[in-house]
Amino acid sequence: MREERGVGAFEGGASEGLRGELDERDVDPDPFVQLAAWLDEARAAQPVGWDAAVLATSLHDVPSARAVILRGLDERGLVFYTDRSSRKGRELTANPRAAIVLMWPTLERQVRVDGDVSQISDEESDAYFATRPRGSTLSAWASNQSEVIDSRSQLEEAVREVEERFADGPVPRPPRWGGYRVQPKEIEFWQGRPDRLHDRLRYRRAEDGRWVIERLSP
Repeated sequence: MREERGVGAFEGGASEGLRGELDERDVDPDPFVQLAAWLDEARAAQPVGWDAAVLATSLHDVPSARAVILRGLDERGLVFYTDRSSRKGRELTANPRAAIVLMWPTLERQVRVDGDVSQISDEESDAYFATRPRGSTLSAWASNQSEVIDSRSQLEEAVREVEERFADGPVPRPPRWGGYRVQPKEIEFWQGRPDRLHDRLRYRRAEDGRWVIERLSP
């Protein structure tokens, strides 16, 4: 029988737990600064997928999860964009809490985030939408995300109609499309270590607004 190994092994990568350690004395007291540093290291180590994140939402105690792309990070929180009429958008309207997981197998690291979610401003959403490739902006208009469609050809026809509508002119942001910001209450940094004695440091927001760093058992 094959031995169960779990996320600490990252088959195909380095030997288990040889990528580093995580010490309270070395991390930044600000979790956003620490996360930004890890993102920079992840981008260098795995250029494809370094900004992918699993976003979990829930409605009536039924969780759902999907991958999104992290598009912003500052002291206010983590930002992603989507069709707000999609399943995740509807769930966030009803229950504005979410969890995010970022994972980098080449570094044997992951980060878990839990917090409140709010919509970002229309101005911020407009500014980001304007940076997207034209094909992606047309698709945002053509696709009613998460809705049932009859066929692929129906979707492609919708794209052709949008192309004709905007011709060679600018493509504005669809009203239903925009960004969300996850404002963390907790951020956990996980570093793989030998023999499954992994390092786990959790930043927890105290009532006075300070970040408290706690070590968790693996």
